[in-house]
Amino acid sequence: MTEQGVRWTAEQVLALAPDAASRRAGSKLGVAGPWSGTGSGEGTVWGLCKGSGSRPYQTVVDLAGASGPGFKCSCPSRKFPCKHALGLLLLWAGDEDAVPAGERPPDWAGQWLAGRRGREDAKKTGTEGGSAGGPADPEAARRRAERRAERVTAGATELEQRLADLLRGGLAAAEQAGYGWWDETAARMVDAQAPGLAARVRELGAVPASGAGWPARLLEECALLHLLDQGWLRRTRLPDALAATVRSRIGLPATPDGPPLRDRWLVLAQYDVVDPKLTTRRIWLHGAASGQTRQLLSYGAAGRGPELSLPVGLALEAELTTYPGGGRARAALGERFAAPAPAAFRPPGTTTAEAAARYGEALRDDPWLESVPVTLDRVIPVPDGDRWQLADADTDTALPLTGPARSRPGLWRLVALSGGAPVTVFGECGHRGFTPLTAWPEGAGEAVPLC
Repeated sequence: MTEQGVRWTAEQVLALAPDAASRRAGSKLGVAGPWSGTGSGEGTVWGLCKGSGSRPYQTVVDLAGASGPGFKCSCPSRKFPCKHALGLLLLWAGDEDAVPAGERPPDWAGQWLAGRRGREDAKKTGTEGGSAGGPADPEAARRRAERRAERVTAGATELEQRLADLLRGGLAAAEQAGYGWWDETAARMVDAQAPGLAARVRELGAVPASGAGWPARLLEECALLHLLDQGWLRRTRLPDALAATVRSRIGLPATPDGPPLRDRWLVLAQYDVVDPKLTTRRIWLHGAASGQTRQLLSYGAAGRGPELSLPVGLALEAELTTYPGGGRARAALGERFAAPAPAAFRPPGTTTAEAAARYGEALRDDPWLESVPVTLDRVIPVPDGDRWQLADADTDTALPLTGPARSRPGLWRLVALSGGAPVTVFGECGHRGFTPLTAWPEGAGEAVPLC
């Protein structure tokens, strides 16, 4: 290729898919049969895909955009990327003759490409010029922030009283009350403009129906919620980093701070978390020079996948700016200096014991942290009753995998990749266990997404 560099692998293309159904549908379109007018050049891949109507779907993918790969298709799908974009990229990845390189985009693709990159340039210019990102009236913004803080304080105070009433009446009453009490309490937190508190309250509502041992789990979660309440009510006494973490956990908006860090960032994993109102895409990156691991968040409305997608196993040279807060790894993607390209490096691995210790240390900075990103070196997936664990090949330690095997289709890819031999696995390590997201075979080999 030219601007795109080396063509991607099929696994890297499928890692962009928003869900399993899109992967299956895209794979069926990754052959030359339904395509015509295909080509690639100027950092773009395009083609016409025959559909059920009289006119083919116009599909174009921008691989070199400053904000990440972009997708445009004339089909009515609400997913990003749609099955046609995935099929086109699979065809491009697997058959050089079917998608010739070095051509100029047709007018319909060129117009979209010019508009997209023009918007990216305008956004960059506005940010550098200081015309974007800041409020037009700082004094009005300060007054709005103060009013919101007052509402959050009132909500946190009310929640403290409700938790005290719950514990005074006994946890057995929580099972009898059903979900309605929790839902009503969560609604009160939404009214108080504290979405973080509302989300935690909703999660508590499902604990009484979660099986044996639920009273202990409910008490633990109530304690963490109480701790967050108290952190907000006493935020002026906290260290700056912990106070920023509390604000973030409450759900107050934050902006990235500090100098941007330029590095060659390896895309470690990408997956979506879906709820009825929002789809959140989480993308993990690892810096080759800095050794830092950072997470990008991208959002899509209900039923729509977020637009930002980065293929697992590729690396991009870009700037990241970290958000405030102790123990958090979230960052914002800044200027990109090259399109994603294959990378030969991997993140350094650690042992299962060191991974558990790393999570424990991170809890000092963020007591509400669910997990930390960790790369495990030389581990073997082995069954443990109706669950699985990753056993360290060189020690007698292991980490349990989160959830039963039937809930993790990617587990069988991990087992097949290992074949009883050690592998390198990147994932999230927390109090519920280890969630594998990407794996590499020992020695040389491409990254294999597990989610």
